[in-house]
Amino acid sequence: MTRLLERLTRMAERARNASRVLSELSSAQKSEILNEVATAMELAEKKILLANAKDLKTARQMKLSEAAIDRLTLNSSRVQAMAKSVRDVARLQDPVGRVTSEWKRPNGLQISKVTVPLGLILIIYESRPNVTSECASLCFKSGNSVLLRGGREALHSNQAISDVYTSVLKKKGLPVEAVTFVSILDRHAIDLFLKMDKLINLAIPRGGEALIRRVVKNARIPVVKHDKGICHVYVDQKADIGKAIRISVNAKCQRTGVCNAMETLLVHQKIASQFLIPLGRALSEKGCEVRGDQTVRKFISGAKKATEEDWKTEYLDNILSIKVVENLEEAVKHIQTYGSSHTDAIVTEDGKAANQFVAQVDSSSVMVNASTRFSDGNEYGFGAEIGISTDKIHARGPMGLDGLVSYKYVVRGDGQIRA
Repeated sequence: MTRLLERLTRMAERARNASRVLSELSSAQKSEILNEVATAMELAEKKILLANAKDLKTARQMKLSEAAIDRLTLNSSRVQAMAKSVRDVARLQDPVGRVTSEWKRPNGLQISKVTVPLGLILIIYESRPNVTSECASLCFKSGNSVLLRGGREALHSNQAISDVYTSVLKKKGLPVEAVTFVSILDRHAIDLFLKMDKLINLAIPRGGEALIRRVVKNARIPVVKHDKGICHVYVDQKADIGKAIRISVNAKCQRTGVCNAMETLLVHQKIASQFLIPLGRALSEKGCEVRGDQTVRKFISGAKKATEEDWKTEYLDNILSIKVVENLEEAVKHIQTYGSSHTDAIVTEDGKAANQFVAQVDSSSVMVNASTRFSDGNEYGFGAEIGISTDKIHARGPMGLDGLVSYKYVVRGDGQIRA
């Protein structure tokens, strides 16, 4: 354990030192380097896909679920999407060095509040290898170094992607430790990193509930939680049926193994019969298993009986729980009871009902007549996301560049002393 601690400490020290170099780069320099990374990533596509094939083989031997394998899978279009995301981040306004406010005191002191990088960020994540690129690009653009600790199932893919960043950094004469992929799979490594409060400024876990709890329990450093996504869609009595079906099917079935996929559908009792029958057919065509209450099972053939546990479950699979509610107030109460403050949506043509839902549902993203699948940094125009925070302090919702900076006060005087 002592040898492992020494190795990890040296790794964190080098990464922390690299962050000081990044903080001095201009916005133009950072954008130029990220554009080179994007080009290098496109050129490395074959290498990345070969590495991913190794991981997929291992994943099937581990008998991971199809949803987990989908999160792990890379193909040409996904590699191209990663490269595009890097270019999108390169084009974004630099979050560092902004004067967010300034004022002059009666004694002549000029005070400015200026944004600065956080320093060194630890990202702990599972499955999705595109997270490696998203986090690396966002951290680099915001002047932060990053320690990337991915899961065992994506080891080769993550290494191949991080190699693209380190090769460009080396070419530019910058410290390669600015983007450090942690290939050490010893489970104690995470716990040791989480105690390095003198070196690491922020930890962001992205993964299952067990991982989140473990990080929060063991951390001595600030943690931004990318918590589970028990996302809801509420179909109001004044919903457009066609719109509600399209949104519901997309929210559940467009990609089932992601945190912003809907897990529970709530339906107003006055619209249940005319909505649930066509919805059941649409879900059946997608191979989606339905678990519902008595009314749901009356209108959707083959639906299984929902249990109390279903309302608490993030399936990350092609399974949907459905409940018929008496009114909007009951829908909101259900979300408050079982939701995870991630993303919840209402489908309605009633502006008053929409405003009431927005006011009463305290989630990091609240949608009106739109799929929960839009709760995403790229879809919000952030270029990429470091994670989706379900906390309220520091950052909330999809975290882009602005969530990766802090601030300091710069005070300029002309010899003033305090009386």
